[in-house]
Amino acid sequence: MDDDGAARFEAVYRETYDQIAAYAARRCDSPQDAADVVAETFTVAWRRVGELPPGQEARLWLYGVARRVLADHRRSAVRHRLRSVELDAEMVDLYGDSPDSGVGLSVIAAVFRSLSDDDRELLSLVAWEGLGREEIATTLGLSRNAVRIRLYRARRRFSRALDGADVRSAPGSRMVPTGRSL
Repeated sequence: MDDDGAARFEAVYRETYDQIAAYAARRCDSPQDAADVVAETFTVAWRRVGELPPGQEARLWLYGVARRVLADHRRSAVRHRLRSVELDAEMVDLYGDSPDSGVGLSVIAAVFRSLSDDDRELLSLVAWEGLGREEIATTLGLSRNAVRIRLYRARRRFSRALDGADVRSAPGSRMVPTGRSL
């Protein structure tokens, strides 16, 4: 990008930032989501600075970009919710209430959702994808030792959270169906 393009972007950014931020804030559920929409909108503007119309039309163009970014953001949120529903359904299949498990599904699902994204991903890669440490290391771009440590900690946090939720009916009750191990 040449100096004229950078100067043009900076001028449009200064003139329109507050308006675009307000537009996003009024349409998003959280300030973080609004900040993401604004950042992505201006990223598009930066990449396409040559397409920015002159004068006040730049603001309208940015509203159009923000509208499309917001639509993408909403579609992504819907996909995320659908994946969570699918995981909950998988939890039902794996850990449903049964006489031998002694574990309440709704409690397990709630505890699982309360874990950090990283912990859920690690536990899911083991339990649902059946990956070993080496495969997880390759998938996540980590060392095998880092995976071992993180997996140990994720299992411990999950176990403690379940204990805190008082879902184990008897010492030694299994949390994982036969043939699977976290």
